[in-house]
Amino acid sequence: MRRLRAARVPLRFVSNTTKEAPAALRARLAALGVAVPPAELFSSLSAARALVDARALRPMLLLEDAALPAFDGVPAAPPHSAVVLNEAFRVLRAGGELVAIHKGRYYARPADIALGPGAFVAALEFAAGVQATVVGKPAPAFFQLALDSLAAEVPGIAPSEVAVVGDDVRDDVAGAMALGMRGFLVRTGKFAPGDEAGAPGAGPPSAVFDTFAAAVDAVLAAAAESGAAP
Repeated sequence: MRRLRAARVPLRFVSNTTKEAPAALRARLAALGVAVPPAELFSSLSAARALVDARALRPMLLLEDAALPAFDGVPAAPPHSAVVLNEAFRVLRAGGELVAIHKGRYYARPADIALGPGAFVAALEFAAGVQATVVGKPAPAFFQLALDSLAAEVPGIAPSEVAVVGDDVRDDVAGAMALGMRGFLVRTGKFAPGDEAGAPGAGPPSAVFDTFAAAVDAVLAAAAESGAAP
C-alpha cells in the first residue's frame, strides 16, 4: 500500500462487509496500519443506504448490530428474532422490495469459511417469487461507483485502466471484468485451487498472483514500461 501511495496511484477500497458500518471498518483498517480516507472507501452498506434513501424505503434491516449505524435516521422495523426470514418472506409477499447488500456465497474467517448472505437472499427470491436488487459486489453498478470516484481524480479514466485486486474469483474478479476493468486474482484469503480458470460463465482472470504485493509489482512495472503515469 505504501508503494502505491508513493507512486501516486489512485486507490479505492470496495468491500462487501455487512458486519460493520463504514466508520468502524475504517477504524479497524487503521488499527492494521492501513489508513483509508472516507472518500476512498466504498462499502456495500453505504451503497444500500443510498438506495434506501433514493427510494424512500422503510426497510426491515437484517443486519449485525455493528452495521446498523450505517442506517441511522432511516425508519425501520423493530428488531426481530429467529423468525426473521419468515417475517421477511411475508413482507415480500405483501409487495415489499428485496434489497440485497450483496449475494456473496461464503466468506473467509481466521480459521475456516462461513456461509454468506447469498444463500438466504436466494431462498427469499425463490420462496417469494421476487428478484433482489443487489447493491454490492459483483453488481457492476457498485464497481461503477468506485470508477466514478476515480474519474473525479483522473478525468477520462477508462475501465480498462483500472485493476481490481481480490481473492474472490466471482465477486471481485468477474464482477470487475464485467464492467471492463482488469481483474487481478490473488491466491490468499478465500482463494481455492481451480479459481485460476475463472468463475462459472466468466472468462479467466486478467492475471493471477500469489500475494497482493506481487500484484502491486505488476501494476508498477506496467506503468514504468509504458512510460506513463500509473
